[in-house]
Amino acid sequence: MSTRRLRRALAGVALVLPVIGGLVGLAYAIPLLVKDAAKQGPLAATGTAARALPRDTGADRAPTVGETYPHGRTQSPLTTAVAARLREIAARGERNPRVFSKVGASATVNRNYLRCFAGDDVDLAGREHLRETLEHFRAGEPDPFRRVSDSATVGWHAGRAVWGRPAPINLEIRHADPRFAVVMYGTNDIELGRPEQYAELLLRLVHMIERRGVVPILSTIMPRDDDPEADEVVALYNAVVRGVAQWRRLPMIDYHRELSRLPDHGLASDRLHPNVHFVDGDPRGCDFTPLGLTHGYNIRNLITLEALDRSRRVLLEGEPPPDRPATAPTGRGTFADPIAAALPFAHASDTRRAAQDAVDDYPGCDADQDESGPEVVYRVALDEPAEITAMVVTEGRADVDLHVMTPSDGDPTCAARADGMLTVDLDAGEHFFVVDTFVDNDGDAHAGEYLFVAARTDRPSDPSE
Repeated sequence: MSTRRLRRALAGVALVLPVIGGLVGLAYAIPLLVKDAAKQGPLAATGTAARALPRDTGADRAPTVGETYPHGRTQSPLTTAVAARLREIAARGERNPRVFSKVGASATVNRNYLRCFAGDDVDLAGREHLRETLEHFRAGEPDPFRRVSDSATVGWHAGRAVWGRPAPINLEIRHADPRFAVVMYGTNDIELGRPEQYAELLLRLVHMIERRGVVPILSTIMPRDDDPEADEVVALYNAVVRGVAQWRRLPMIDYHRELSRLPDHGLASDRLHPNVHFVDGDPRGCDFTPLGLTHGYNIRNLITLEALDRSRRVLLEGEPPPDRPATAPTGRGTFADPIAAALPFAHASDTRRAAQDAVDDYPGCDADQDESGPEVVYRVALDEPAEITAMVVTEGRADVDLHVMTPSDGDPTCAARADGMLTVDLDAGEHFFVVDTFVDNDGDAHAGEYLFVAARTDRPSDPSE
């Protein structure tokens, strides 16, 4: 369900704040990680953020937990740290090095996805460096290209892979014994209208795969040209994919980036699923000539093979990692030096090592929870008014809250807050998103790791710049 459809559905419900859009509604109705209900609610104005900082760690910047995966490249950087993470996962269980699993929904089930690699109609168009990886997985038993996955079904969202006893992802790993798993969910998750739940389910899925010694390779999702309102939240869901991959140091394929440059976004006549190149009436999904690569399945097949090639060479062949770490976002995470967040944005950090502990509460906001733990501050600069959806996702005992603060007479004042996710309409200018640590009645600060994600949800996922 799209943002505007949710707004209409919830028109008679007392939402958290007038400025909070519809996407936040179901995050409160069906939370996946149950938190203190008393913490749900908005914050209003406060000038406390402008006071002198009582603590400053002297850190160069707020810690980045995991990697930084910049926009503008299709394959995420495979660095020394990522390579070490892949080895760590692989050490948890012996798996068939010649097998990978396909995990997803209809775009993954489709016969035009990867099955052509098992046949003779493969044209690498000069990319002979991929030949070794192609033959490596062709020798797999069961054949990973042809195999029908237990964890890929038409219409599925991420929850369908992890729910049940046994969960489909566990069945798939048991039956296929894969070393890798290529994962793409999100298109159907959009229809549920619960981005925060999607983030938590994707994390759960990743954990279930990792625990069994299988390396997940995550993929961003396609544009939703079939539904303009659904397409407006694609950037948010893809920011979640990027954030989870960064947090867990996993390979990520930016499929959306490739599709955004193709005619009709590489989509079929339904404007939802990828199209494929045809020759004399037959599909040729493994034709990687320039003409072939103007089609959605062709490009997905190529970039999936490239991702498997990169991971195979580093993990199985012991080759050196091909990439250097990307530069982390600038800023220390304080009001004086906030982390610059260019939308769409995803960042995993840790309030236990935050450089600032300045704000203890947000009075006047009908919320009296104790926020005296350390906080991390992000700055979003808007050239025009925009609707922004942002969320924080935590695991375990960590408990942080999200606040939106805007300048008022020189001092930041609070405009909105949420325990997990919020949608706000902001004017052009500078705004602060503050992730603050909750302190319980015993004085125990629930500081820890979190994932912060923010994106515009009022324009197409592939806007014309």
